[in-house]
Amino acid sequence: MDLETLIKAQDLRKTFGAVVAVDGFSIRVGPGEVYALVGPDGAGKTTAMRLLCGALLADEGQVLLAGFDLHTQTEQARALIGYLPQRFSLYGELTVVENLRFFAEVRGLSAKDCRLRSKEILEFVDLVEFADRRANLLSGGMKQKLGLAAALVHRPRILLLDEPTGGVDAVTRQAFWQLLIRLLRQGVAVLISTPYMDEASRCNRVGFMTQGRLFVEGSPNEIVSCMKGSVVEVVGGPRRLVERLARSIPQVENVHVFGDRLHLRVIPGAARRVIARMKVSVPAEGGVIERLRPITPGLEDVFIELLEGRG
Repeated sequence: MDLETLIKAQDLRKTFGAVVAVDGFSIRVGPGEVYALVGPDGAGKTTAMRLLCGALLADEGQVLLAGFDLHTQTEQARALIGYLPQRFSLYGELTVVENLRFFAEVRGLSAKDCRLRSKEILEFVDLVEFADRRANLLSGGMKQKLGLAAALVHRPRILLLDEPTGGVDAVTRQAFWQLLIRLLRQGVAVLISTPYMDEASRCNRVGFMTQGRLFVEGSPNEIVSCMKGSVVEVVGGPRRLVERLARSIPQVENVHVFGDRLHLRVIPGAARRVIARMKVSVPAEGGVIERLRPITPGLEDVFIELLEGRG
């Protein structure tokens, strides 16, 4: 076992009847590293997380956590894990500190350690002033901080986070990531699933899952560099007109909507020709171009291309 690997999964497979949820999933994550799992709904990300924390038993494969086999050394392996599922269950009638002490007791901390650790972890997640507030009165961002605090209360070396920032605003997501950065400096290994490509781009490595398999992985830069062709960004209107005209250009392989923008994926070396044609064709049909430029592809552009390639 590599001493610099805290999470090692090898050839995990999990089926539910005829459905193959995870198929040949392998991953390694070291201390101080954050690894992002991304992919469409139903790709197998949550099932993979549950296999890694022992909430589900794999049909095949092995999970080693800091060298402990999750199947045969379950107690030692689970003691290393802090797990934050998508639907973290708080006790709404209990206060923040009561919730935290409950989870500390579940993890085997003594009464004295519960008090000390609760104070320490509330300071870490910036919830001290809300310690006596009932959990059902917290905002979404505060609930997620409390969820993280509960996952960290026993000082785990491994943190598994299943879409921890889903449904909160950008400011709250940023604050959450600042907490994760501090944990990474302490040598914690973090595996996070996220629907947000800006979060994935912050990670040391990214793995793209689809149909239960880890299809491609690498650093964000490595993954972006594997994209064929280039991307032209267009802002203008009416959008349907701009999109139709873009799709009519032979060098444009596909068009995708990103908020108020269109991303045109074009064949290698064709960006200038596409831009020149759009500058003429859109105004000629009564449309307006506000912005038209080649851009560096992002992770989302790459994953859309990968999904289309799998289709």
